[in-house]
Amino acid sequence: MNRAILIALLLVILSLAMAAVALIVGSRDSSKLGLTDEQRSAGQTFFGSGSGLPPVEDSQELRPRW
Repeated sequence: MNRAILIALLLVILSLAMAAVALIVGSRDSSKLGLTDEQRSAGQTFFGSGSGLPPVEDSQELRPRW
């Protein structure tokens, strides 16, 4: 009987700890996670505009010629 009570108590403590962690992580201010305009413009300058690749023309091959 003692072992069953100990396991149940550990499960209750574990579930309370997980709920506390979820509340702490969920309560973070989500506005801090976004990029500022300066960071966004620097990323677009470094990585490109993000508009994607141009469409493939009719006579272009998609594999290299070996």
